[in-house]
Amino acid sequence: MKFISTKDAPEAIGPYSQAIEVNGIVYTSGQIGLLPDGKLAGETVDIQMHQVMKNLYYVLEAAGAQFEDVIKTTIYLEDMRDFDTINKIYEYHFKDHRPARSTVAVRSLPKNVKVEIDRIAIAHTHVDFG
Repeated sequence: MKFISTKDAPEAIGPYSQAIEVNGIVYTSGQIGLLPDGKLAGETVDIQMHQVMKNLYYVLEAAGAQFEDVIKTTIYLEDMRDFDTINKIYEYHFKDHRPARSTVAVRSLPKNVKVEIDRIAIAHTHVDFG
């Protein structure tokens, strides 16, 4: 098990890691729309969504993965009326790659943000000696 950390994304706001890699699979913790310094990127769902995607990009990069390596995404939305907005931003960042995905509405999220996303991806830096 390898703990993944990068200063290009905000530090965890609790007792957990930004991501963990196990046997070539990267499991990211949920990312919210915080800047690397821990401040909220903005109040609107579109600003937060772009920042979440940036944060996940850097966490995956630190783990030796990229968006094309993502096999599963879970999106947590404060308001399902934002579904179309986050879909457009999601597609912009993923382009033609279409990993499996779940989107769920939640009552509230950490720091009262509008969106949180976690991912599972394949790491290319994994070397299996066993």
